[in-house]
Formats: sequence, structure tokens, C-alpha cells
Amino acid sequence: MAVLIFLNFYCSDISQRLFYRSKESAMLEKCQLAAAEIGSLDVLSSSTVAALIEQMDPLTATRLVVTDQDGITVYDDLEGSELGGYCLLPEIVSALECRDAFSWQYHAGAMQSKCATPIISYGSVIGCVYMMESDPDQGALIQSLQTNILAITLVLEIIVTLFSLGYALVSSLRFRRIFASMRIIRKGDYSHKVVMRGHDELAALGTEFNQLTDKLQESENKRSQFVSDASHELKTPLAAIKLLTDSILQNDMDEQTVREFVGDIGAEADRLNRMSQKLLTLSHTEGQRGGDCEIVYMAPTVERVARMLRTIAQEHRIELVLDLADDSPILILEDDLYQIAFNLVENGIKYNVPGGRLRITLRREGENALLEVADTGMGIPPEALEHIFERFYRVDKARSRKSGGSGLGLAIVKNMVERNQGTIRVESEVGKGTTFIVAFPAFDTEVDRV
Repeated sequence: MAVLIFLNFYCSDISQRLFYRSKESAMLEKCQLAAAEIGSLDVLSSSTVAALIEQMDPLTATRLVVTDQDGITVYDDLEGSELGGYCLLPEIVSALECRDAFSWQYHAGAMQSKCATPIISYGSVIGCVYMMESDPDQGALIQSLQTNILAITLVLEIIVTLFSLGYALVSSLRFRRIFASMRIIRKGDYSHKVVMRGHDELAALGTEFNQLTDKLQESENKRSQFVSDASHELKTPLAAIKLLTDSILQNDMDEQTVREFVGDIGAEADRLNRMSQKLLTLSHTEGQRGGDCEIVYMAPTVERVARMLRTIAQEHRIELVLDLADDSPILILEDDLYQIAFNLVENGIKYNVPGGRLRITLRREGENALLEVADTGMGIPPEALEHIFERFYRVDKARSRKSGGSGLGLAIVKNMVERNQGTIRVESEVGKGTTFIVAFPAFDTEVDRV
């Protein structure tokens, strides 16, 4: 609105300035012509000036005044005016100081222009010529121009106001739609989508909102699946414990049978304990990034893991082969590295074949330090490769339960690897074996580079 008002005044001012420039030039030219003629007179008096003006072409001025160097009127064509008195109008004063003067004003529907120029004779100011013109036609033209500009400004203001109101109304409706969607999402309906057409900021906000609800829906699905899977997995050992205890209480058994049943109960309890610990570990590591990391070499940790699991490997008749010469320092939580290596090596032993081999290798690949755990076991079918890092997923459910697996180990490994800025991938061929490859950014020190 303020811009339109400024535009109105600016256009009006421009039109008046254009009139000013053209009028000033024309009137000064007439004044200077009259001053040159009058300056040629030998004597500057009322009679000589009047006689000279009568001989000149009509000057088309509303009023013509001629004064001497003291500002005393020697000629004035205004009816009823008296000669011999002082006429000290601002323009005349400026002209007597040897300066051309021009002024104008819009008054009573007419444009009044005033101009004065000195009369110079032999280099001296001997008087001045003053003219005034009143032009109602020019005034009407300027008045019409101002009226048109004002009308256009008002129309534009109305259009802008209506547009602003319409835009505010549409924006308000779109905001209400977003708020309504937020209330729906707050009630738990994450499948709801807000429809925002267009390419403006609100449309972008709607897109971000829908992407957020997709993430919430995905998280809710994972949570529901986790609860369902956890309930299912915990139900099996609990049901086994209940069955074994009922059998002991309801049947007369010899001491040896009771001991066997109690041993089975203990095994199921150990399985529950392992599963609970893994669930706690997974909950603790998921979503976390970094921590009190330290620069470590992987070889000592991998050797410690191998010592811990060598007995189990011997029981399964699995040969452990370590190739740790090409070691590189990495920035990681050492406990995380131990857990990653332990889970991968333990899986390589459990899911290997009797008489098989498990090879643990450290090597460098570009800017990454790699830990490879390769077994000669049963392998993983191609359709199962993309699911092996999911919670509670087992390729061979019967064998997993028999070996005490919970389906959480690889999910824990993946979370720990990612929270230490690493990546993990798997290569497998059915009947030949599986290789897990963990890559961490190498943290070379200046001494290492030398």
C-alpha cells in the first residue's frame, strides 16, 4: 500500500517537473528577448519602455513589469497598477542581483509561472523584466493527470488488497489442513498423508511432513515387528521350561531323569539370559554414534577373541587360521571391536561344518582397514542375504535353535559397525561358505606414513 501511494506522488511530481522545464525555457527566452530590446534604449523611462513594447510582437504574458536598477516600476501592464513605486517581488530581487529567476505554482486550477531577467547595458544591470503567465489549460492537464494517477493507484490498491486477502485465506486453509493432519498423526495414524499442491514453501512443508510420517510409520512397523518377534522368541524357552517343570511335578521320576530335566531347564534359562543380554545390547547400541573412541590396532583384539573361542572351535573340529600381518590402526571403541569380532567368529564356528576351516584376515583396501571372517560352512541362499542383519532372522531356524542362536548377533554387529563409521557386507555361496567383510576408515598416524 505504501509503495502505491509513493508511486502516486512520484508520478505527479514527474509530470510537474516536465512542465517546469519546458515552461522555464520558454519564459526565460521571452524575458531575455524583451530585456535585450529594452537594454538598447538610451533612457530607461516609462514612456520609452511603453513605446518600445508597443512596437514589439505581443509577448503573450498575463503581466509584464519593467523596473529600474532600484526596483522602481517603470512599466506595468496590469490594469490599475501605479508606476513609480517599488516592486520587490522575489523574482525581481534575484534579477536585480544579475540572476535569472523562475518559479511556478499550481493555484485555483491554473498554473502560474513567474520569470525575471536582468536588463544589462554596457555590462551593468540597469533594471529587470518580470513576466507572469497564468495557464488554466496546463493546470487542467496536470489536474487530469493527477486524477488519473490517483484513480489507477486506487484500483491497484483494491486489486492488491483483494489478492492479499485471497492469499491469506488460501494460506490459512492450507495451514489448517497441516494442523489437522498433525492431530491425526498424534493419534497414531501414521499412514495419513497431507495433500499440498503447488511449488511454494507450504507444498515443500507438506512433502517434508509426509516424509516424516513415512519414517514414523516405518519406525512403528519395526517396533511392532520387534515386539512380535521378541515375544515369539521368548515364548519358546519359557514354554519349554514350563513343560519340563510340569513333567517333574506331575510324574514320578528317578533321580537321573530329574537331573536331566533340570539340566534342560538350566539350558533354556541360559538361552533366555543370552537373549535378554543381546536385546539389551541391541537397545543400547542402536541409534548411538561414536563415544570415547581410541586409536587401536585390530590384531591384538582379534587374537584375544580367537583365544577365547579356540576351545569351542576344537569341540566342533573347526580349524582357526589367522592372517593378521596387514594390520592398520582405526578409531573405534575397543569393546565394540571385540564384540564385532566375537560375534562374527562365533557364528563362523557355529554354522560351519565339522572338519571345516575359519579364516580371519586383516588387510588394507585403499583408505579402509578390513576385517574378513570367512568360513567353509553351508553358505547362505541368495534370497536370505538381504535379511541376515534383521533382528531374529535365521536362515536355518532348526539349526539355529539347536546351536543356541537368537537371531540377534548380526543385528548387534551391524549397529556397532555403523556407529563407529564402518560398513559391513557379506559374500556367500551355498555349499562353499560365507565371508563377512567389515571396513573401517584407517586412522594412519604420521609415524605410520613415514
